[in-house]
Amino acid sequence: MKKLLPSIVIPLAFLTGCATVQKQPEVVESSVSREAQLEAQKQQALPQKPKFKRKVAIGRFSNETRYGRSLLRDDENDPLGKQVSDILAGRLVESDRFLVFERPDINKLKAEGELSGEALDLVGVDTMILGSLTEFGHSTTGKKGFMSSTKKQTAEASVELRLVDVKTGHVFFTAKGTGTATIEAGEIAGYGSKASYDATLNDKAIDAAVSDVLNTLIRKLEEREWRTDILKVDGEQVFISGGTHQGIKAGEVFAVMDRGEQVKSKQTGFGIELPATQVGKIEVVSTFGTSESNEGSIAKILEGDFAKSDLGNLFVAETKE
Repeated sequence: MKKLLPSIVIPLAFLTGCATVQKQPEVVESSVSREAQLEAQKQQALPQKPKFKRKVAIGRFSNETRYGRSLLRDDENDPLGKQVSDILAGRLVESDRFLVFERPDINKLKAEGELSGEALDLVGVDTMILGSLTEFGHSTTGKKGFMSSTKKQTAEASVELRLVDVKTGHVFFTAKGTGTATIEAGEIAGYGSKASYDATLNDKAIDAAVSDVLNTLIRKLEEREWRTDILKVDGEQVFISGGTHQGIKAGEVFAVMDRGEQVKSKQTGFGIELPATQVGKIEVVSTFGTSESNEGSIAKILEGDFAKSDLGNLFVAETKE
């Protein structure tokens, strides 16, 4: 009877070991969770001053990698490039710091406007965002033992973005973001999980790459001068474009500027606007409108007289004080 003890104990220990490894695969994005990434972005030093929204448009994004070139494609022939631009547009809208305008599908908007009998009224922007998916791939690694095995799947992506001045076509900033997503599965003596390649890892890696570069992009975009136009001057009242959705509030004081002369540089070939001259100040009294497309503000004049000024040559900007 004593000789039979080892043969009884070993299976019991074996069964106990097997019961501890039956777990579902764990997904990890870009080495930290998506929630941790978002929290880290909030903690980074984005400007805390009042948000005066810049107007941006997302233009062409292309897939410059070999991945996906054999996949079924749409009319534009670039599903991965469109995925990057869609994710970026979503992140910029979620930030609530910009007015984001559509460009890649503008022909579809025009066609819809024709069906509804209303022409598309395009709005110019301050900056165009262009870019591409420059690196993309996935790998599978694993270890096998006498009674166990593990399998780790990894997807990696890199995106390159550039900011373009729409007035000159000059690329004034570039940035790169990288992202990684992994999933790992384990099995011991036939217990556990066997994972085929998870295609959602591709999406998570691209999303992580866009998130990686997002705050750098926002800070650079907000370095650009914010300005708006004067709609009308009525006695001591001034009506300007933009309201609550653009961050304008009652009590805000703005400078009224007279545009400088437009000249062309022989050295660079660029058209250059000479420095503007401050000709007055206004204080916002109230706002009106229901959305970013139809809102405005009513201000009172603190300094200056604009009744006889050429409103097309005036603009409103943040005060330097």
